[in-house]
Amino acid sequence: MAEHTLQNKVAVIGGGEKNLGGLLSTEFARAGAQIVVHYHNDREAAEETVRAVKEEGSQAVAVQGDLTEVPHVRRLFDQAVDTFGGVDVAVNTTGMVLRKPILETTEAEYDQMFGINAKAAYFFLQEAGRRLNDHGKIVSLGTSLQAAFTDGYSTYAGGKAPLEHFTRAAAKEFADRGISVNTVAPGPMDTPFFYPQETPERVQFHKSQGLGGQLTQLEDIVPIIKHLCTDGWWFTGQTLFPNGGYTTR
Repeated sequence: MAEHTLQNKVAVIGGGEKNLGGLLSTEFARAGAQIVVHYHNDREAAEETVRAVKEEGSQAVAVQGDLTEVPHVRRLFDQAVDTFGGVDVAVNTTGMVLRKPILETTEAEYDQMFGINAKAAYFFLQEAGRRLNDHGKIVSLGTSLQAAFTDGYSTYAGGKAPLEHFTRAAAKEFADRGISVNTVAPGPMDTPFFYPQETPERVQFHKSQGLGGQLTQLEDIVPIIKHLCTDGWWFTGQTLFPNGGYTTR
């Protein structure tokens, strides 16, 4: 049986430079993991996260890439193996939010949203399945809108919806190597990505739908992902909805 700890493990964090990914990077480092910090555009944030990881006594490398481009996904995992000798944990926190009516959505917006929320997630999962050591852990970031009945988020929730099946299929296909695969689907998170999509009135509505009248905090989600990557290894093929009871049904 594999040891259920992050000590001396190597973790690839998609979108690991800031927000949820940045917090995961430093928390995993605190638990003893070496971190591959993926970033798309914000090199300064990635370098700051690398410094924070090193302050925790671990090692890190920042790798730039557009995960909608499959060669970039492969290069990310190549860099992890070349730098640290292998990969044990892969967490993809990347995504893009758009709230727009179906009748106003352009083809370019559709392609962009499904590119980052579905295509990038799929090929990150594929490459993780190829490159992870036995008994590895894979976690994707979904959204509680996958289980909601609401308007406006057709391309965001629709782009994230395939993660449920990707996760189930990968869990079966990678099971013979002891690799667990899960999706964590939080409620609306208190991050800079959320507020531009909503009016103040809708922000208050979303808060009212969660436990304690608040949005999901990053600190609420980090322990759940960490658990799935350590003691929660028996979860696999699951989409978990840590959302404080958030619902728009």
